[in-house]
Amino acid sequence: MSGPTGPDDNRQEQTVKYVILIHSNPQPWGHPTSEFLAEQQALPQEQRDAGNAAFEALLTELSQNGELVGGEPLAAPSTAKLYRWDAGRPVVTDGPYSEAKEHFAGFFLVDVETQERAEAIAARMSGPGETVELRMSMSAGGDDQ
Repeated sequence: MSGPTGPDDNRQEQTVKYVILIHSNPQPWGHPTSEFLAEQQALPQEQRDAGNAAFEALLTELSQNGELVGGEPLAAPSTAKLYRWDAGRPVVTDGPYSEAKEHFAGFFLVDVETQERAEAIAARMSGPGETVELRMSMSAGGDDQ
């Protein structure tokens, strides 16, 4: 039986997944990272509250329109274990990966119709003291989607 695809099937064929990586280094480590960053803490409380409300509204919007696939905050970099290959076997060391000013704090996976939409979302997720990285995901075995 042939016929038009459902709206969800049609949307899936026209979308591209992007990972929005949140880089941050709150002291102490905690989530939401903005609550623990000096740059955010220096803002007036009213501005911080407005930023938090805007972020929650964005997550609600993405969830309601089906663009938010998922996301997770990550534990402190000090809890990381690194696995490297050495002398023919894996060797584990304590993390983090590198001594850096910023660490990977979490991610969101979005499924959107255009790169411009992904860029707009990433821009809305950025804030003082954090770096947001936008990267297209790859299809299995492919070099792009």
